Amino acid sequence: MLAKLPNYLTLLRIALIPVFVAFFFVDGLWGRVGAAIVFAIAAITDWLDGYLARRYNTVSPLGTFLDPVADKLMVATALVLLTGADRAPGLLTVVIIGREIAVSALREWMAEVGQRAKVAVSGMGKLKATLQMLAIVFLLYDLPVFGLPVHTIGLVLLLLAAVLTIWSMLLYLRAAWPNFDLAPPRGKL
Repeated sequence: MLAKLPNYLTLLRIALIPVFVAFFFVDGLWGRVGAAIVFAIAAITDWLDGYLARRYNTVSPLGTFLDPVADKLMVATALVLLTGADRAPGLLTVVIIGREIAVSALREWMAEVGQRAKVAVSGMGKLKATLQMLAIVFLLYDLPVFGLPVHTIGLVLLLLAAVLTIWSMLLYLRAAWPNFDLAPPRGKL
């Protein structure tokens, strides 16, 4: 059971997406609180499944594939909903989602050429993910707490996450650059 727990947590994260969306569209405080809590649970399970898989040496091919997919689905869903509700800037949403697609494609290509380890998740990527998750929770709740401007804090965290998003993508591209064969095939051109 313990060996499969990380994969079950990842599947839970995917199953929480429709629950999250449902709460997002509930008007009033309950909708904001519910969406923020469901997203926070998903973010915690993201950390927990990775921790458990490494701690108990139960990393699986399914988990390695499914974990980043679950993360991207939840984050993209949240950012698109927040942008549609005018609670997050569209430009930051496009930057973050675009980077996720580009880095996923880069990792897939690097795996094809046997160099996936060169673009493995870095500390910068983990910091970016943490800031992104916190920003989204703040933007989902979006109401002042003890006079703190929760929305503004969320926007600042999202901006920082977007900056780290670009920076980490550039680091991944730099690591992959020696593997790019930019010359045209012989006899072509």
